[in-house]
Amino acid sequence: MIKKKLQIHLQFLPIEGANLVRVRLWHNPTWTNYSNFKDVEKTIARAKNAKMKVLLDFHYSDDWADPNKQEIPAAWLEVVDNTAKLGDSIYNYTYKTLQNLHNKNLLPDMVQVGNETNIMILQKDDKPSAMNWSRNAYLLNKGIKAVRNISKDVDKNIEIMLHIAQPENAIWWFKQAKENNVVDFDWIGLSYYPKWSTYNLQEASEAFKTLIKTYNKKLMVVETAYPFTIENADAAGNILGADALIDGYKATQEGQLKYLLDLKKALKSAGAKGLVYWEPAWVANNCSTRWGKGSHWDNATLFDANSVPTKGMNFYNQP
Repeated sequence: MIKKKLQIHLQFLPIEGANLVRVRLWHNPTWTNYSNFKDVEKTIARAKNAKMKVLLDFHYSDDWADPNKQEIPAAWLEVVDNTAKLGDSIYNYTYKTLQNLHNKNLLPDMVQVGNETNIMILQKDDKPSAMNWSRNAYLLNKGIKAVRNISKDVDKNIEIMLHIAQPENAIWWFKQAKENNVVDFDWIGLSYYPKWSTYNLQEASEAFKTLIKTYNKKLMVVETAYPFTIENADAAGNILGADALIDGYKATQEGQLKYLLDLKKALKSAGAKGLVYWEPAWVANNCSTRWGKGSHWDNATLFDANSVPTKGMNFYNQP
């Protein structure tokens, strides 16, 4: 039932004007059947059947990677302190994954080398170490090189994105990345959630403009959300509660749409190229997560509790 609902949602999005699907890939998650390679294959196939482009997001983890946690896949743990061998692991895994997708005519149009990599990637536990740019740059560049090489070998253009959470963090992160020769990428990807950002929309727009001008890269917000209600539709607690609200935007369908249209306007004025909503279809359901049964995002999707599109969905087709 849940799979069927999500498939319907994916079929619906192109009608409303969406043209890109962002797909999460975990290395070997043993706690779920979602976001492993088999699941990613199915999602990409559905996206391509719907004539949508695909952004494949390598988390380089068996679990969620985020600004506070970049935990190495269990299969690579024995080489966590050997940067050269770890570089081979990330290169081979990235290349072979894309090669396997190419063999099934499922090659993505874009690839994220890491997810919200504010801290150093591929660490051995959830207590992050201080940034070691020599190690971090080497590993990121190995992932980037794998994408460039498979792109050349199969004669298909695959664009590369580096992804940082919150625009204020991107200012310092991309400066340090450039200083350490992490420069061969096409897109700056950002998460922008007002709940966790110190920047309002105007400040975020200025940051977008600064990043585009400074690094001459394309920019896209690949994660954002706003609640259309504070009510909870299932047993799983919602992440975006009243503390996620900002002045001028109520927790209503109208407020959700207004936020998205204003963010879209801020991106356009800065010269940015896209906006991805996360997560539009994580509706209330009977599935279990690591933290509860149901959805922790059901009040901030683009579908209501009855799987009817919210007014926020209209941001796709409005100028």
